[in-house]
Amino acid sequence: MKTELQKMLDGELYQAWDETLVSMRATARQLMHKYNQLMAASAEEKDIVLKQLLGKFSTATIEPPFYCDYGVHILAGDNLFMNFNCVILDCALVTIGNNVQFGPYVQVYAAYHPLDAKERIKGPELAAPVTIGDNVWIGGGAILCPGVTIGSNTTIGAGSVVTRTIPDNVFAAGNPCRVIRAL
Repeated sequence: MKTELQKMLDGELYQAWDETLVSMRATARQLMHKYNQLMAASAEEKDIVLKQLLGKFSTATIEPPFYCDYGVHILAGDNLFMNFNCVILDCALVTIGNNVQFGPYVQVYAAYHPLDAKERIKGPELAAPVTIGDNVWIGGGAILCPGVTIGSNTTIGAGSVVTRTIPDNVFAAGNPCRVIRAL
């Protein structure tokens, strides 16, 4: 029998109010609160909290406030920069490559709900991983939907809504986000 955590990470319907998941989110919220109070703190002080919050990171500048569901499912490469008010709903793995930059108010959603209303009102949730390649710039206010991959060396225009995978080496923008040109 799978736990609700295992179901969540495997992309199956799961119950978000499961005791383990509620406890994990509470821990993440305590760490986010602590981190978001460190606006004028040194990078070293911020890194101490990020090491407790995130699943993986080596070098990161994340401007507070920053919000996530669990934190432990965020796997970030080297040299991550996230501007103010970014949100990552990491109910599935969110893998971020090296040298990735987020503008302000970028939102990454691994979480979603069933489309069928009869199923949705029962309360289960779903999650799908999000992957961001190396050397990616995501413009301010962009939204990355569950299950998408952003290819390496790609730029996503500000305000874009990424509903499907975007290849390497392109500029993509719009709602829905589409490739504008090769880079």
